[in-house]
Amino acid sequence: MTADVFFMDLKTTSKENLPQKLSRLIKKAGIKTVLKEKDLTAVKIHFGEKGNTAFIRPVFIRQILQTIKEFNASPFLTDANTLYVGTRSDAVSHIHTAIENGFSYSSMDATPIIIADGLNGKSETKIPIHQKNFKDVYIGAEIVAADALISVAHFKGHELSGFGGTLKNLGMGCASRRGKLAQHSNVSPKIKRKTCIGCGQCALHCPGQAIYLEEKKAYMDRTKCIGCAECIVRCPTQSINIQWDQTVPVFLEKMMEYTLGVLKGKENKSLFINFITDISPKCDCLPYSESPIVQDIGVLASTDPVAIDQASADMVNQQAGLSASVLKMNLEPGQDKFRGLYPDVDWEYQLEYAQDIGLGSRDYTLKKLKTLSYAKE
Repeated sequence: MTADVFFMDLKTTSKENLPQKLSRLIKKAGIKTVLKEKDLTAVKIHFGEKGNTAFIRPVFIRQILQTIKEFNASPFLTDANTLYVGTRSDAVSHIHTAIENGFSYSSMDATPIIIADGLNGKSETKIPIHQKNFKDVYIGAEIVAADALISVAHFKGHELSGFGGTLKNLGMGCASRRGKLAQHSNVSPKIKRKTCIGCGQCALHCPGQAIYLEEKKAYMDRTKCIGCAECIVRCPTQSINIQWDQTVPVFLEKMMEYTLGVLKGKENKSLFINFITDISPKCDCLPYSESPIVQDIGVLASTDPVAIDQASADMVNQQAGLSASVLKMNLEPGQDKFRGLYPDVDWEYQLEYAQDIGLGSRDYTLKKLKTLSYAKE
């Protein structure tokens, strides 16, 4: 089945500015069919790591929130805590970073920020999916509890998946810490005893009592490890780390299965928005952002999460690469920019697998919004 994907470029006139055009886009894409009055609506975004500047501008998020409120729904901004140690690894620092990056209560039209998986990433809901890699997945509880879901993703390159868009924003971004670890690694975290100082924080906070101290060094009983990753964020010397033993295809399968879990029960209650702007080569989780690999393109919206990512990737690849960026291969229009960045990552596999498990369709029809100075809609 072919899905509709709606596109707006970044052209504006005195008749309509960019935020107004964005509101028109998401109405065309079908937000009215997704929302009903009083729906508690999770708006899943990435607040950006402290020091990163490529994340979506707050003024656009504010407009999306205002559009949701036009339908008398009740939105809240949300994301789940990170697996790695950074400025968003617990709810307190996460909210503080969001505010520093411009997502304050006042600037967001009095919309609250609710971190989906709680204070320390352990507030989760188990969702049965019965797929190839997972029978159950663990999703941030507040996203599961929401009546409707609006995903607002910054489309860019990514070191493991080739690109990050709607599917990654949902599958990885909505998972609890346990869920993130399950996607990244098949085994328990590894302790680097050379740098371990024996502080005992990991053992103190391990819910499975899998970590113990011996001769002032931490050790792990992997038979007791539940994969919650609490030890990773508690370690002050970053001596506990994910074991990056996954092949890329398995990682991509797992991420798509988590996306399936996020959308379970919300198949007709979700809308997806991709900003193809500031198209950086790496994730917004980094505390910096590199030069864009292609010029700004615009914004897409759809009720199909697979189609919107396929369309976004196609539009990026149709552009000429920017020579001032880190992209040094496949610079010509039509060449694969993501393979140019990460030659060993078969980014298309995530779309193939997502389609296979019923998340959506790779076939799409692109519907372009006309600029109001030239035609009224």
